[in-house]
Amino acid sequence: MAEADSRKNGKRGEFNKWAFCLSKYGPSRAGFGGSEERRMIEVVLNDRLGKKVRVKCNEDDTIGDLKKLVAAQTGTRAEKIRIQKWYNVYKDHITLKDYEIHDGMGLELYYN
Repeated sequence: MAEADSRKNGKRGEFNKWAFCLSKYGPSRAGFGGSEERRMIEVVLNDRLGKKVRVKCNEDDTIGDLKKLVAAQTGTRAEKIRIQKWYNVYKDHITLKDYEIHDGMGLELYYN
């Protein structure tokens, strides 16, 4: 009961969501402080012309960062690379974690 009372904001029973996150998940998972663990993943890119590129990167890297890593391995410019999965063309400013790209996942690599 005391824990539930400490979660209240003091404004007539208004619920404080941050206190709830802290009590449920702890400071690191609630978005407060703590050390963020950066996980390395390996992504396989197939250009469907006979070349498969394996790139190690972090989950919180953007698609633009992934393009730069692929460009360094293949020798093509990063601006000329398009990464997609089926019909979804991935945008440069969105992270791999946001697109739910996991370890060992295969993506399609196209040259513009």
